[in-house]
Amino acid sequence: MDITQTQLQMQKVLEILKTDLSTVRTGRAAPSLVENIVINAYGGTQKLRVLELATIGSLDPQTLVVTPFDVSIIGEIQKGIQEANVGLNPVVDGQVVRISIPPLSQERREELVALVNQKLEGGKIQIRQVRHEAMEEIKKQSNNKEITEDDVLRLEKEVQRTTDETIAEIDALGKRKEEELMTV
Repeated sequence: MDITQTQLQMQKVLEILKTDLSTVRTGRAAPSLVENIVINAYGGTQKLRVLELATIGSLDPQTLVVTPFDVSIIGEIQKGIQEANVGLNPVVDGQVVRISIPPLSQERREELVALVNQKLEGGKIQIRQVRHEAMEEIKKQSNNKEITEDDVLRLEKEVQRTTDETIAEIDALGKRKEEELMTV
């Protein structure tokens, strides 16, 4: 039984969760809000994400600016962001697309906190699944006399320690995201 494999699997779950959480909109303008929106570019001949078609920056905490690499598709980028139904209203302003991020209502903030908690719980369930698989592997190796009883105890402790650390990291992520959401 190799504990590094379990740690890697838990780290992967953590990375996926971080990416997933970055898509939850806070009251601030962040490129992650639009970068993965798929745009039908060049008359619908290609489906590309915004980050493949433009640079995305924020002017201030409430405004995103999307600067296309090819100005001829600026209208398609605007239309794609609008049709993505993410609650954003892009406006073409010369050679850029400006997106004003509306402030979140208290009710919406609470809905988003609930969504974040749901995503966090999903991550914890995946972590516990990885832990369960690791424990099964230890048990199997013990039954096959591949490892000693001392190894079993040591490995189980290590798997549990890794699980606890990862769950604590998930909780910290959630706490930060919740603070971000509740800050007006």
